Formats: sequence, C-alpha cells, structure tokens
Amino acid sequence: MRKQVLLLALVAILLVGLITVLSLPTGEAAEKGETIVYVMGAEPHKLDPPNQVDNMSETVVRHIHDNLVMFDEKLNRVPGLATSWTVSKDQLTWTFKLRKGVKFHDGTPFNAAAVKYNLDRLTNPTKTTRRTALYAPFIKSVEVVDDYTIKIVSEKPFGPILAHFAHGAGGIVSPAALEKYGDDIALRPVGTGPYRFVEWVPGDHITLERNKEHWGGVPKVEKIVFKFVKEDASRVVMLETGEADLAIMLPPIEIPRLEKNPKIQVIKTGSIRVIYIGMNVQKKPFDNVKFRQALNYAVDKEAIVKNILRGMGSVADSALAPGTWGYSPTFKYKYDPARAKALLKEAGIPEGTKVKLWTPEGRYVADRAIAEAVQGYLSAIGLNVELRKWEWAAYLSTLAKKPEEAEQELFLLGWAPSTGDGDWVLRPLFHTDSFAPKVNNYTYYSNKKVDELIVLGMATADQKKRFEIYKEAQKLIMQDAPWVFLHNMDQTVGVKKGLKGVVVSPLELVLVRSASFK
Repeated sequence: MRKQVLLLALVAILLVGLITVLSLPTGEAAEKGETIVYVMGAEPHKLDPPNQVDNMSETVVRHIHDNLVMFDEKLNRVPGLATSWTVSKDQLTWTFKLRKGVKFHDGTPFNAAAVKYNLDRLTNPTKTTRRTALYAPFIKSVEVVDDYTIKIVSEKPFGPILAHFAHGAGGIVSPAALEKYGDDIALRPVGTGPYRFVEWVPGDHITLERNKEHWGGVPKVEKIVFKFVKEDASRVVMLETGEADLAIMLPPIEIPRLEKNPKIQVIKTGSIRVIYIGMNVQKKPFDNVKFRQALNYAVDKEAIVKNILRGMGSVADSALAPGTWGYSPTFKYKYDPARAKALLKEAGIPEGTKVKLWTPEGRYVADRAIAEAVQGYLSAIGLNVELRKWEWAAYLSTLAKKPEEAEQELFLLGWAPSTGDGDWVLRPLFHTDSFAPKVNNYTYYSNKKVDELIVLGMATADQKKRFEIYKEAQKLIMQDAPWVFLHNMDQTVGVKKGLKGVVVSPLELVLVRSASFK
C-alpha cells in the first residue's frame, strides 16, 4: 500500500511538471538551455578592447562590451552607451549624453566617471595600449560634466571621431575590473554587453552567457560557445553534422555543395578587408623598390581570385578596399613574369635568392592555399621560397617586434579598418610613427610625404579635401609597393537554418548579439 501511494505521488509530481512546461510561452521555453556553437578558424589573441588587434578577438569583444557609439550592419553610427551627442561649431568639443541605469557585469555602475577612466587609459602616454593611436591624437581632455554627461575636447578637428568611438577598441571596460585584474583583463573581460564572460579554454573554446540585465533587452540565447577550428574541412563537417550552428571562413570550393543543403544557409557578402603579402622593407633585398615591384608583377592575382577563391573576391587596386571611406582605385600590378624577372635583374638580385614566406592557417579564407600559390609564382621567377605556417596568436606576437628584432620577410595578412574609415588603414599600417610593436606597421614602411598626407587628412574636417589627400597617399603607397597587393576579401558564412538575427558586417565581423533560434 505504501509503495502504491509513493508511486501515485511520483506520477502526480511528473504530471504537474509536464503541465508547467507545456504552459510556458513558446519563446520562454525555447530560451532555456539554448547555445549557439560558433566555429572560427583561429583563436582570439586578447579580449581587452584596446589591446586586441585581430578580428577573432574583436568578434568576441563586441559580444561582451558596448561602445558609446555603435555601428549597425550598414556601418551607420547609432547610439550605444551614449544616447546622443553634439559638437561645437569649431568641431573641437563633443558632448555625449550617457545611458542611465546600466551596470557592468561585475555590478559596477556605468556612468561618466567610468567613461573618463576608459578614455584616460586609452590616451595615457606612459602606458599605451595597442590602440592608443586611435584616440590620443585627437583627445586633448575629457571632462565629467555630471554623472551622465561627458565632454571631450580636441586640439584640432578630427573627421572620423564617431567612427573611432565605434571601433572595437572603444568597448567600455569596468574600471573596478581593470583595477582588480590589471593586464589580466585580457583573459577576464568585464563589460556591459549582452553576454558576459564565463571561461576560456586555450586551444579549444570561449564560453559566454547572457546578461539578463542588458539595457538592450535580455538575449534570447543562453550561451555562445566560440570554438577554434583552423582546418577548413573540419569547420565544414561540423556545420553539416549540426555540431556547429555557425561557421565562418568557409572554403570557396565547398560553397556550391553547402548551398544545396536544406539545413544550411550560406551567406556570401563583401567586406572591407584587403589581403596582402607584407614585406619587411628594412631588410635586404626588400629595401629595394624594384624588387618589391617585381614580386607584385610575379603573382597572378586574377588566377588566385578565380581558381582558389572561386570568384569570392576582387583584385586589389589600392591599400584600401572598396567600401572603406576614402577608397580611390589607383592601378593594378598585372601578371607579367617577364617584367618581374627584368626588374630583379635591374635590382641586382641573383637567381636562387632565398626568401621566407609566412602565413597563418584558418584565419582568412583559403589563406594557406593562397600562400602556397604565391610560393609557386615567386619560385617561377627564380627565387628560393621557404614557406612556414603559423598558429594565429604566435604569428601576431612574432610580427609585433621592433624593426631591429624583426624576423619576418614576406608575410600574409589582412586588414579591415573597424572604423570603416581610410584613416585607420593608412595611419596604423603606413605611418612612420606606427612601426610595430607600437601599432601595426609590420613592414616598417616609411615615406615622409605619405606621413605628411596622413597627418593632414586626420586633421581635415572637410570630407572632400580629406578624400583628395587620401587619394594621393594611396598612389604613393602603391608605387612604393611595401605589399604584394592581393585581393579584397569576400565573406563566406554558414548558418544553421533556424538561427535568425546573425549580423554579417562589412568590417568582417559576424555577430550574434541579438540572434535566436526560430
């Protein structure tokens, strides 16, 4: 009898539980326990907004942090932690009204003092960040007007100021967390964003969970797991088997087959990323402009776009990609191996000269295959090319050395300005003051005239005049050839059918901040 009573009680409990679940609104039930598995080709480097220098890191950073000003998917500047802003007639004073009632993930209140703390950190001349150059040149002072009003004063007008605040480096970090963790904030990020940091298992994954107090509303998905899988084929298999909900950097050769899969949506779109082979112009024979131009004529970029990328890109005709503000087409180095050999002879480069070519694997679409193709083209004009593949984080660390310590000769990289503005291509990559490790001029390229144009463009408020300044700078850089100018990269993203709200930005960022399962 006692067993029967216990059994009936158990059945009653199960029925009540079942009725409770069935009575929940569909959306609420769906939100419980859902996880987006997001597969990327390389592991992030750092999760500290002003110290991250790669899109893998920025992708994760933008889910954890909010900016004063944010980009929408068309790169329009929209309110974020700042609800509105005004600028004085002389273009020197910007006043931002801040969002009220916002808290950082550690419970610290967001206010004007927190913004000033972050901006003071970004412009600190004694302890610079990797992105200090984004802000220090135009911020003269930061003033707290009241708890929710901040005033920023510049010495000169600065055309792309709002775009710079929308850059990933502008993510606002908890001052309390910065005081607590110091440089380790790169491993323990604390922002105000829709997702909070949970764990980072090196070599495997990063896990985020939703911030139920986010000012933009509670995210519909409970967790995001960013998994690091450098092999193209493995990312494709994970997408096909359902192990991944989203995969980026899909190999172009697989796109036609994936498009026929009824369970997968393939997104193909452009980006403002230029892929290039950088050259260390401080090393011989790369200090010789004829040698650098020869390498440009030696590589068949049209064939790379057609055969390796399957048309998913376009041959670069500038250091800026179309879609970047300030882009002006200059000219293309057409495939001409005979001219390349003639230039090598003029430069006094003997046949069999050894050069090192480095590449990441899994960071960019078909990066390894492209590097192998370049190796073949350079070998065909008589060079002895040693190819080395790198893990992404180690690659960035090795490139970011002083000129006298640098080991790189030829290296495959890409650049997409996360401001959408040409200033943040020309200044970090080609200005003399931007030599690594300070900023991102890994080629150590220096041209006095280009420096003058970059500085002039930065301080010119008239957009038409800025455009002409940048146009001239692009021509000079193309002629000096510190890169082998390869292609403008298209994006290929695979998404499980039913995952909605994925934003594929021209900045080469794929965001799921507001994504949900249908």
